Amino acid sequence: MSPIVLFCFLLAYFGLLIGVAYATSRKSSDNATFFIANRNSKWYVVAFGMIGTALSGVTFISVPGAVGNGGFGYFQFVLGNAVGFVLIAYVLLPLYYRLQLVSIYTYLEQRLGHYSYKSGAMIFLISRTISSAFRLYLVAIVLQRFIFDAWNVPFALTIIICLVLIWTYTHKGGLKTIIITDLMQTFFLLLSVVLSIYFIADGLNLNLIQTIDAVKESSYSKIFFWEDFLGSKANFWKQFIGGIFVTVAMTGLDQDLMQKNLSMKTIGEAQKNMMTFTSIFVVINLFFLSVGALLYIYAERYHIDVKSLGTPDNLYPEIALNYLTVVPGIIFMMGLTAATFATTDSALTALTTSFCVDFLSFNKKADPNDKSLIKTRNKVHVAFSVLMTLVILVFRVINDDSVVIAIFVAAGYTYGPLLGLFSFGILTKQAVRDKWVPYICVLSPILCFGLAYWLEHSLGYVMGFELIVANGGITFLLLLLTSYRGKMGQVERPLQHTIS
Repeated sequence: MSPIVLFCFLLAYFGLLIGVAYATSRKSSDNATFFIANRNSKWYVVAFGMIGTALSGVTFISVPGAVGNGGFGYFQFVLGNAVGFVLIAYVLLPLYYRLQLVSIYTYLEQRLGHYSYKSGAMIFLISRTISSAFRLYLVAIVLQRFIFDAWNVPFALTIIICLVLIWTYTHKGGLKTIIITDLMQTFFLLLSVVLSIYFIADGLNLNLIQTIDAVKESSYSKIFFWEDFLGSKANFWKQFIGGIFVTVAMTGLDQDLMQKNLSMKTIGEAQKNMMTFTSIFVVINLFFLSVGALLYIYAERYHIDVKSLGTPDNLYPEIALNYLTVVPGIIFMMGLTAATFATTDSALTALTTSFCVDFLSFNKKADPNDKSLIKTRNKVHVAFSVLMTLVILVFRVINDDSVVIAIFVAAGYTYGPLLGLFSFGILTKQAVRDKWVPYICVLSPILCFGLAYWLEHSLGYVMGFELIVANGGITFLLLLLTSYRGKMGQVERPLQHTIS
């Protein structure tokens, strides 16, 4: 497909996003609008828009690509995700709403102490920057390969262009803008995956019933893997339990997705949002896995050498942009762009919110909407865009695996201490030695890495998604061993100053 056609589509798409941003931010661009959308979001709008944020370009490309080696085994992880979302809705959200939080990490300050709070917030900043950079990297390599390589544009400049465009439509309206753009981008994402199934099936000369049968009867449709508990990452219990805890950590303890839930008026609306979102999330992942099966069936039919593509992540764009017609190619690019930028724009806003509230204490200022604070917020927004660019360039050098695997391995090490901190705060009444907590949060991933290495080389046990459980458990245990029966933090009343 012509790079000019794809580039023109990209410009038109971002033109639409910038138009939405202007419409949502022209009346107000203060900090209350940017951070929590004035707590006036509609739950059904947020529920639908969160699909695009949660799925990202990783789901769009890496999940179908992973079907070649793992079949539908990823759905075991998705089932665990669903249980995790229920826990978030009925355990974490009531806590956040009772405390009227803007940043969820202020809970740690009230319950455990100042250093625990800063440790939790810093873990989020590191974790979300890395995971969002991975996700943007995925779409950037597609844009580079199919658009910018034709014009000899350096990869670094491709990343800068992407982040400048995202900054353009998010820096004023923040969360209020993103809730609307996510709604639009989720629609494009879902439309794209449905139409992709149609066009791939059409390329295989299959009708609807034949398509369903082809997927069911293929060697890729196996969902449950019960065998080889020790040596296989695909075992059901590893995937399912890992899915629960990864979701609790990467969603429930993540400022990004929780920020949207906290933008609603009541806890009831936030819980309806989460349960609606969960139902759609499970179904749409089945669609993505079906796309993966069809892609491999298509590759076999037309003798496409999958191994020559370098990584399974390249299969979907290769077929969509080089083997199908112009319309399917545009639809693929629409879905990929919508999925990836819905995640990245949301992440940049959440990172900015966390830093401004957790480290610059915007929520404790006499006037959180002072013009100087808004200028500071804009500088922080730019700084995180630059930081994400640098992380992507480093990842470009070192990555040799599927991005979906890289994201969850990184999450296991970075989000694990956050899981341990919140679990300790919620499940115990012990006080912590607050100044020790930052050292515990650094030590836990190191011990977890050593444990994973020992288990694999001594017992043949290979850790998969349950890595985050082990990491969180080590953090919890270290906190427990160093805790005492002192006066625990006061969590029954909200902060003295809030952004509203």
